Amino acid sequence: MTPLIDDPSLATGLAVGRVLVKDESSRLGLPSFKALGASWAVHQLLVNGAGAAALPGPHGLPALRALAAARPGLVLVTATDGNHGRAVARMARLIGAAARVFVPAAVTAQAAAAIAAEGAEVVTVPCDYDEAVAAAARWARERPGAALLQDTSWPGYEQVPGWIAEGYATLFAELDEQLRGAGPPDLLVVPVGVGSLAQAAVAHYRGSRRTGTALLAVEPDTAACALASLQAGRPVTVPAGNTVMAGLNCGTVSALAWPYLAGGLDAAVAVTDQQAGQAVAELAAAGISAGPSGAASLAGACAAVTGPGSAERRAELKLGPAATVVLLCTEAAPPPC
Repeated sequence: MTPLIDDPSLATGLAVGRVLVKDESSRLGLPSFKALGASWAVHQLLVNGAGAAALPGPHGLPALRALAAARPGLVLVTATDGNHGRAVARMARLIGAAARVFVPAAVTAQAAAAIAAEGAEVVTVPCDYDEAVAAAARWARERPGAALLQDTSWPGYEQVPGWIAEGYATLFAELDEQLRGAGPPDLLVVPVGVGSLAQAAVAHYRGSRRTGTALLAVEPDTAACALASLQAGRPVTVPAGNTVMAGLNCGTVSALAWPYLAGGLDAAVAVTDQQAGQAVAELAAAGISAGPSGAASLAGACAAVTGPGSAERRAELKLGPAATVVLLCTEAAPPPC
């Protein structure tokens, strides 16, 4: 279980009762929440492929290694802006399989090296994230034994992204346990790339345990595909520009996530790199290691509930002075170069 950090200084800044930061800077030995989705998707891929009825689970690593060994030529394939690809590569190493990870040109050499250090073959493509996803899907289709483990979906490719979102549900189950006795948060702020984490948040807070928690999505202003889609009332693709929020630099919402976002979010906001950088510094002052994508939740909360026009926005979110706000800090700060 990752920490839930109560920081009074952040609460003062947002003029609320409590601000709690779900700190995903170390999740299953990796610096982001992505391991939750990759690990469950790999489990389901191997178990379902062997016949779930014959192999009731869940299964630990020894069983998964045996299942992987029974699939000659198995290669886990994905495209990534960084953390998801590293999580898939780590799972491949743990089960004894190969991994091939496609990264867009904007991914830093440091992030690519971290993926390669897990034993994966890293393929840099001169394009943006959406095109890297298409390249990974093409390669996987053409290679016997290859298994595409992508955290976004499109028509005809929904099962694996669904498993990944199921894996992310662990984060929200932990939040329930950590908030036991205090009740659900009044506002939960979630960074959005393709939307799979937000999908899991909506499924949790709008499902059978429906709560009054308001859900706020945050994106870079250079790649605000969810915000543009919500404004249009349908999925739209936006050009992804350059941003320090590399993990959120996605131009198209996952087809599987879109109905959840459209029906379950209360608000969405886009933030600048400068706002994300300021949030990184504020979280560091609170003793929390956050990369720009992880700090986007704090930047989004500040943009939504402070400054000009905030009184109306706070009223729409039903956010009073005693409210509890949970920020999902989804990644650690990168190590020094």
